[in-house]
Amino acid sequence: MNITKIKSLFTLFSGNECTAEIEPIIDLAVIEVQGMMLENANNEDMRLDFLCAAVANFRYYQAMVAQDRSEYTYGGKMLSDSDGKILGLTEGLLRGYFRLCADLLKGSDFIFMGIA
Repeated sequence: MNITKIKSLFTLFSGNECTAEIEPIIDLAVIEVQGMMLENANNEDMRLDFLCAAVANFRYYQAMVAQDRSEYTYGGKMLSDSDGKILGLTEGLLRGYFRLCADLLKGSDFIFMGIA
């Protein structure tokens, strides 16, 4: 996998530059994808760069939504409409890249939690 390409794709997907604060999210995404890969999968397949960037983008927005402390209720934090839409869009992007890389990955080890 090409880290420079992954960072560039992350910027494309998120609209945010890949700063030193974001690099650990990129690193985690690479480790996550490597753990999903079949043993015989080609590590240089460029589809994996897109998948890593999509995973990093999803994780980044999860963190951003978790930091938003603007809407609390007695029961806990509620997602605003825009938060739910952003996470839904990033999840859709991620699902698309998982489908694209299906022949490179182990079975469906990745489980999404529902986003309301």
